[in-house]
Amino acid sequence: MSDILANLDLTGTGYCASLNFRRTSRIVTRLYDTVMQESGVRSTQFAILVGIAKLQPVAMGHLAKVLMLDSSTLTRSLRLLQKERMIEISKRSQMRRRFLKLTFSGQKALQRSLPLWRAAHERFLAEVGADYWLKLRDELETIAKSAMMTDLSPGR
Repeated sequence: MSDILANLDLTGTGYCASLNFRRTSRIVTRLYDTVMQESGVRSTQFAILVGIAKLQPVAMGHLAKVLMLDSSTLTRSLRLLQKERMIEISKRSQMRRRFLKLTFSGQKALQRSLPLWRAAHERFLAEVGADYWLKLRDELETIAKSAMMTDLSPGR
């Protein structure tokens, strides 16, 4: 063991919120992706397609806020969906906003993936319990809102 590692106190690092949220997120995402694989739509793409379907035409910035995604992550995902001809992205409007809507292909992809998503979700609920999930979902929403309001500027 190097001198550096020998002198580091790593106590408590396993309780890191970021580590635990990301680990859990990867595992849950893998469950949904595995069940939805035959649809050709990943769970992350599914969330974007659902968001667009519910709000279309929707401004990119508004969708980013709803999904709590930073604009660069959303832009990368949208490019792939556009390349696969599942969405249309408008030219910039007078207010410099771009709007999204599903194409016929995107609607078919959503139609194809929705029953598989439901199966994945039922499997998830069977494992964790529907009541527990509803309580946890509410707590996660509270944590997300709290974390968004936290000022993480250097020096704070």
